[in-house]
Amino acid sequence: MQNKAVTAPVEYPTGIVRAVIVGTCVVASLLAIIDSTVVNVSLRHIAGSLGASTTDVAWVITAFAISNVIIIPLSGMLAELFGTKVYFTASILIFTVSSFMCGNSTELWELILWRFIQGLGGGALMTQSQTILAASYPPKQLGLASVIYGIGIAAGPALGPTLGGFITDNYSWHWVFYINVPLGLLAATTSWLSIPNEKNHDLKGNIDWWGILFLSVGIGSLQYVLEEGNSKNWFDSHIILLFSVIAGIGLLAFIYRELTTEMPAVNIRLLGQYRNLALGVLFSFIIGAILYIAVYAFPLMAQINLGWTATMSGLALMPGALMSTVGLVFSQKAIGKGVDPKIMITSGFICTFIFGMWMSFQSENSSFAGLFIPLLFRGLGIGLFMLPVIMMSIQGLSGPDLGQGAGLSNMAKQLGGAVGLAMIGTHITNAQALYQSQLSADITPYSNSTMETVQGMSHLLQSSGMNANSAQTVCNGLLNVEVLKNSELLSYLSSFRMLAVISVLSLFFMFFLKKRKKSKKSCR
Repeated sequence: MQNKAVTAPVEYPTGIVRAVIVGTCVVASLLAIIDSTVVNVSLRHIAGSLGASTTDVAWVITAFAISNVIIIPLSGMLAELFGTKVYFTASILIFTVSSFMCGNSTELWELILWRFIQGLGGGALMTQSQTILAASYPPKQLGLASVIYGIGIAAGPALGPTLGGFITDNYSWHWVFYINVPLGLLAATTSWLSIPNEKNHDLKGNIDWWGILFLSVGIGSLQYVLEEGNSKNWFDSHIILLFSVIAGIGLLAFIYRELTTEMPAVNIRLLGQYRNLALGVLFSFIIGAILYIAVYAFPLMAQINLGWTATMSGLALMPGALMSTVGLVFSQKAIGKGVDPKIMITSGFICTFIFGMWMSFQSENSSFAGLFIPLLFRGLGIGLFMLPVIMMSIQGLSGPDLGQGAGLSNMAKQLGGAVGLAMIGTHITNAQALYQSQLSADITPYSNSTMETVQGMSHLLQSSGMNANSAQTVCNGLLNVEVLKNSELLSYLSSFRMLAVISVLSLFFMFFLKKRKKSKKSCR
């Protein structure tokens, strides 16, 4: 008689152990996501404190983004190499220590260096949090694990500007980094005590160094192009052109290497084996763009055109972040009852479309209360389409493939955010120039309305004791300021229309989703 190998049933953590794992993963992923946006509102204060230009201080964001997007797809391999617990805990400690050193920085180069290291730790936190959460629940409860992870993804981009604005307005920019230290130490402790250390012993000595090199060069160069392209006028800049070529060569070499080597650093072959994973990666890219376009455009419009503080513009995003949680929970319940995930994703894009169109009709008189409803639609939309996409990216995957799938999905989300920011930054710049030209064309000596306005202002100034020439100069200056202000507002409104268009076009990909099959119980 032949002995048949019996596969031991998978044991999942329960009770307090699972609760600690969940809390650790939520805190870790929130730290990483918040830190990708928390510094943005503090850049002017950092530049003034360190005596740097606003152009140079932008590298504080760029350095974090480059290292972040490089490490994310490699996280699955590194967790296999060192063990899940060791790698995750080490990543939290790297993030925490570098956060402290960022706060202690007295020179710009020092801050940029530690932000790069912080990104190396932070990138692993997002991917590994998703992987650990998914591995902590049975397949039937994958939706619940995805909801927990999705709350962090949805809340992070909204919490970042709010927290950064509050700290900068009331304390100093150093505390933007110091606040990570106690939370990071707590997460590192609970990670070491609760998370199992699963490891792939076959990987030792078979590390795909060429794949890592090509990925680092290709994806790092691409991230630099996306971060700096708009400020350097894209391909008019030789440095952007050079890095674009390097990115193309690096990524092509990376893809060839990963498809031909036996033990790739990033298993991109999974995209061909699992169609829903490939679509999940695509939708993650779109989600990244949608998340960051709104987080970029809204605070600018609120602070520049509506006169809000950084704290106030951040707080306006918070109800939407809470609404995302409602959308996530509703989506989980609906899918659990057999509702087609396509319906959830479609509903999410429709809510985002409503948000974009509603925002495109705002004015300089828009109030906090008046923007409350459209921002709720944004939050609801994110919650509805995020859960099916997160599940799509990891459903059916286990072991090393689970970490690889999560890494590909999170890399796509980060790149989507970078592409979205690059697109919207360029669009706002070009739209503002166009609107400024159109508005200026209406201000001529031959326009009756213009002349009446100028004469009325001039007479008022002259009655206050100003001579005619000085009054005319002041009037022209005021008109130019008004033109600039209105062109800025119109460019932000058009960016929301652009977001609405992206949401509608994304519905096209619904046709490629497989129809979910009802599970059949096998009879013996």
